[in-house]
Amino acid sequence: MSWVIIIGLAGLAFAALAFVLKAPRGGWEAIGAALLLGLAGYALQGNPGQAGAPKIAAEQAKGNGAALVAARQQLRDQNGLGTNSWLVIGDALARNGQYGDAAGVLLGAVEQNPKDAEGWLALANALVGHAEGALTPAALYAYQRAATAAPEHPGPPFFLGLALAQSGRLDEARAMWAELLARAPKDAPWRADLAKRLGKLDQFMAANGAR
Repeated sequence: MSWVIIIGLAGLAFAALAFVLKAPRGGWEAIGAALLLGLAGYALQGNPGQAGAPKIAAEQAKGNGAALVAARQQLRDQNGLGTNSWLVIGDALARNGQYGDAAGVLLGAVEQNPKDAEGWLALANALVGHAEGALTPAALYAYQRAATAAPEHPGPPFFLGLALAQSGRLDEARAMWAELLARAPKDAPWRADLAKRLGKLDQFMAANGAR
């Protein structure tokens, strides 16, 4: 009986993405593939009879996803980059911690426009979230494509530095943030936040003998 409900919810999710949120018809295949991937994962690992659920962990994932999306959108708005329906859908999934599904949808954005810096950046963040903070080769590639598409956009080096730090590559993270801060305009609204983060990273590295 649980499978009937799960498949029904997947069908409703597809209908909402395709018809309510108006995803491009060319991306329906990618959306369907992402949903099927989720069903396959449930078939392999799901256990609906197990008592309890990791509610706190789920809420943390949702909160982190929402914060990442908000930070990326703030940088996007300040740099004049646009958005599209793929990003709207991908961001909605990422806000709720559904990073794997978000990555599947965001692939549609970069397949439709390989020069979409915002799409590559959102995809990279989703891949890092899906890997629980680890910087995978796929995520690194997406960050590099974002930086190539928009060399002056602070988002790729900022979030790549964050991913490097989360992966324990502190020296590389510090170098990337320091370079970004050095070329940041004096009136950039994100400059103060970056300087604060860099200062905290320096303190952490000094306290742990990482330098």
